[in-house]
Amino acid sequence: MQTNVGGIDKISRIIAGVVLIALAATGTIGPWGWIGVVPLFTGLFNFCPLYTLLGIKTCKIN
Repeated sequence: MQTNVGGIDKISRIIAGVVLIALAATGTIGPWGWIGVVPLFTGLFNFCPLYTLLGIKTCKIN
């Protein structure tokens, strides 16, 4: 797993993930909000499998 998520991309993924999970947990948007675990984990681990398939890299290293 090579790092391919960095900077603003990482921060926005973590924020979006936390917001979606919080909204799902409170019942505001329903169970689909739990999809927020995907951006949360990709932000925390600095790796996005879709970016690998598309050849995208938003980090400065590697």
